[in-house]
Amino acid sequence: MKQIEATILGQSYVLACPPGGEALLLEAVNIVDREMSAIRDAGKVKARERMAVLAALNLAYQRAELMQLPAPVPAPNGSTRGAFDAPAADVDALIRRIDAALGDDGLLL
Repeated sequence: MKQIEATILGQSYVLACPPGGEALLLEAVNIVDREMSAIRDAGKVKARERMAVLAALNLAYQRAELMQLPAPVPAPNGSTRGAFDAPAADVDALIRRIDAALGDDGLLL
């Protein structure tokens, strides 16, 4: 298995990658980095582990939403672009839900 180096929030990671999966893995790294950066930039969460949990939940929630959507309906020209837009998960609502679930555990003082 091939190994590639990737950076998330300025921290380097060496990741195992199946042959031919480099582009897909790097795209996944970019998505995780964007999610974690958005949470960090919102300024409400400081702990890296908490950012990672929130990013994972946000991405899982978005995936679950996409799986519930009906298949896109082709436009008359055959394109499915713009046939539906998956709603973005509300990061603040997810933070509140996680805070409620965790209680005082994991809160920064």
